[in-house]
Amino acid sequence: MSDSNPKDMKTATALVRAGREKSITGQFVNPPVVHASTVLFDSVDNMMHRRERYAYGRRGTPTSDALAGAMNEIEGSAGTVLCPSGLSAVSTALLSCLSAGDHLLMVDCVYGPARNFAKHILKRLGIETTFFPPDIGADIGSLFTERTRAVYLEAPGSLTFEMQDVPAIAAAARARGAATIFDNTWATPVFFKALAAGVDITLMAATKYVSGHSDVMLGTVSANEAYWPKLIDTHGTMGLCVGPDDIYLGLRGLRTMAIRLERQMKSGLTVANWLAARPEVTRVLHPALESDPGHALWKRDMSGASGLFGVLFGGWDQKDAALFIDTLKLFGIGASWGGFESLAILANPGHTREAVPWTEEGTLVRLHIGLEDPSDLLADLEAGFAAVTAARP
Repeated sequence: MSDSNPKDMKTATALVRAGREKSITGQFVNPPVVHASTVLFDSVDNMMHRRERYAYGRRGTPTSDALAGAMNEIEGSAGTVLCPSGLSAVSTALLSCLSAGDHLLMVDCVYGPARNFAKHILKRLGIETTFFPPDIGADIGSLFTERTRAVYLEAPGSLTFEMQDVPAIAAAARARGAATIFDNTWATPVFFKALAAGVDITLMAATKYVSGHSDVMLGTVSANEAYWPKLIDTHGTMGLCVGPDDIYLGLRGLRTMAIRLERQMKSGLTVANWLAARPEVTRVLHPALESDPGHALWKRDMSGASGLFGVLFGGWDQKDAALFIDTLKLFGIGASWGGFESLAILANPGHTREAVPWTEEGTLVRLHIGLEDPSDLLADLEAGFAAVTAARP
C-alpha cells in the first residue's frame, strides 16, 4: 500500500500519492530507476523457493512496481501489467481471455490496429470475431454463441467517437460467462472508472494522456480479481516488459494527468463549440456536446472529457481539408495524441466499418487540443478556414 489510503482520496489526490510505498521510494518522492536483468539471491534455497521480492528484471523491479501499484489504486484493480505500447496492451488483454476456437465480439468503431489484430492474428489462431454496432446496448445478448468468451469495447469510438452502454453490455457478458475488455484511453480512470462499471479488464495506451509528453511508448492493462491470474500469466509467458526509463516517465506524467486533462477538456470544449457554429462544419463528433447522439450516455457514465474529437466539414473534399491542416501553425500533423501539443489529421473511417457502414457526408478531420491558449488555437483555425476560402475560384 502507499503511505495513505487511496480509498479515502479523490482521483486527483490519488494520482499524486499512489504507488509510493516506502519500501520502494524510501525517503525520496520518486522511485529509483532500476536497470536490471539478473537478480541475486542470498542462497540456493531462497532462489528455489522464491523468498525474495524480485526474481528477474523482466518480472518486476521497484520502478515497475511503483507504476503498476499506482495504476491499481487509481483503477481499483486486483493487478496491473505494463506493456511496451498501447497496441501491446490490446493484444495482451485479448490473448489473456481467448483460446483457439473461441468467439470475440468487438465494437465496430474500434481502434484500427485492434481491429487488424483481431482480423489477422486472432483469425490465424482460430478465433472468430464478430463486429457489432456501437449502439447495441443490452441487445448484444443476441450475438453471443456458445463459444463467445469476450466482448471488446472502446468508448467513445476511435475516429468517430460513438458512445456505448458499457454497464449494460458488461452485465450481458457477465451473465453469459464472458469477459468485458474496455479501452479507456480517451477518458482515462480520471473521468471513467471502467472496473466499477462492470468491466473485467481495462486498458490504456499510456503513451497518450498518462505519459502526456509525446516521448514514451507505454501500455497498461488492469484486471479485477477474476481475470487477474489469467492476465499476469499471459503477460509473463509472452515475455513482455517495459524499459525502466519509459516506466519512470510514465509515472512522472501520471502525477500531473488530472490537471492536464481538466485544462484540455475545457480548451477542447471551447474549440469544439466554436467549430460547431461555423458554416463550413456539418457536425462536431464530441460526446460532451449536447448535440452529440452519445451525449446522454457520456453524461451518465463519465465525469469529464478529453481533448480529442472529430470535425465533419460539409462541401469539402480531402484537398480542401489537407490545405486547411497544412495552413495551421499550432496544430502538428502526426499520429497519436494525449500530449501537450495540439494535432490535426485527416481521418477516413469508411473503409474499416463492417457492422455499420460510415455514411456521414463531408470530410472528417480529427483534432487533439493540447495545452496552448485556446484563443491562439481559434485564431490558427480561423487562418485555416481563410486559406480554403482564398483557394476557391
